[in-house]
Amino acid sequence: MTTARVLAYGLLGLPLAFAALPIYVHVPRYYAETAGMELALLGFILLGARLLDAGIDPWLGWLADRVSRRRMVGLALLPFGLGFVALLNPPAEQAGPWLLASLALTYLGFSAATVAYQAWGADVGVDSALRTRLTAAREGFGLLGVVLAAALPTLLAGTLNEGIARLSWILPPLLLIAAATTFSRVGVGRPLAASGERLLPSLRRVVADIAFRRLLLVFVANGIAAALPATLFLFFVADVLQLEKASGPLLAVYFVAGAASLPLWVRLAGRYGRVAAWLAAMLLSILAFAGASQLGSGDLWPFAAICIASGLALGADLALPAAIAADLGERQGQAGACFGVWNFIAKLNLALAAGLALPLLGGLGYVPGSGSGLGALTFAYALLPLAFKALAGVLLWRWRHSLELQS
Repeated sequence: MTTARVLAYGLLGLPLAFAALPIYVHVPRYYAETAGMELALLGFILLGARLLDAGIDPWLGWLADRVSRRRMVGLALLPFGLGFVALLNPPAEQAGPWLLASLALTYLGFSAATVAYQAWGADVGVDSALRTRLTAAREGFGLLGVVLAAALPTLLAGTLNEGIARLSWILPPLLLIAAATTFSRVGVGRPLAASGERLLPSLRRVVADIAFRRLLLVFVANGIAAALPATLFLFFVADVLQLEKASGPLLAVYFVAGAASLPLWVRLAGRYGRVAAWLAAMLLSILAFAGASQLGSGDLWPFAAICIASGLALGADLALPAAIAADLGERQGQAGACFGVWNFIAKLNLALAAGLALPLLGGLGYVPGSGSGLGALTFAYALLPLAFKALAGVLLWRWRHSLELQS
């Protein structure tokens, strides 16, 4: 496959990730401030919506193995775009029900599009090397979308919250351009094999693969390590570092570093194997993030250095495990079902991070903007993720031989 077609496939990842950053990073603080929602209520709504979203992913993956991947992606983009615009433009009253309804619509479209899009890439890739390139292209464009979403709010308006509201209107044209390019340049790939297998037997076959189960366990530990700081990033920057206006540029620096590192991780994976490259990235992340707990008010440059180093490690987290999952899915002949389970686990990590961390912080006395409970915030943001990252590294090392696949 030519580089142009690989890039055309990856381009659709840009608008999908462009919307994902506000959904998972901006929405908690945005609704807490603009709608005045209490952290406990906000956390429970986010947890409920994300659990419902995660719960339908296995079904969407099973469906993606039985219908056209391209058609499923195209149909899912409409509710995704409409829901995202509604999510970032809440009414003055009844913000709670609005949040739940708009999240449900956005999640439905986003999840259906993402699962089918990932499985489509597994179909187009004919071997492990090409699937790694396609995954890297998808995640690379995704990181560019995240950088745009991180940087634009402060450029679109004088305040972060107003900029987030205006951000919603950027998505529809981005989505149209990217979808038109991807659909016109990328073929169908290998045809789907007709299957009458029902949902539960199909999912049982996915989790019966011991290598896939091991990969999922590593992914869970590593995902929690990433989900906690993602959920708490804006709170930490605003209240511990006292650098709220720098939050957009800091997020952009983090994701630019991740995008820039992708070619390096693809090259290292080709030379030393994807598992060895992923292990190296985990070690880099631990070393980079270890000093975050020592930071305080005004520590812009030390935190920027942490964002750069941990961002470099992010590239491996995005590209390499998903490429291994694509290999396992193709080996089973049901890439859609594998990515349905995969995305279920990814979203479960994010749901637990928001649904448990926010009420816990509220119970420990942390109130956004008040200066109280900052010790609990620092622990949850900077120290707790290190333990999960170390666990992920130990498990990956233990199971390295069963996860390094070639085809």
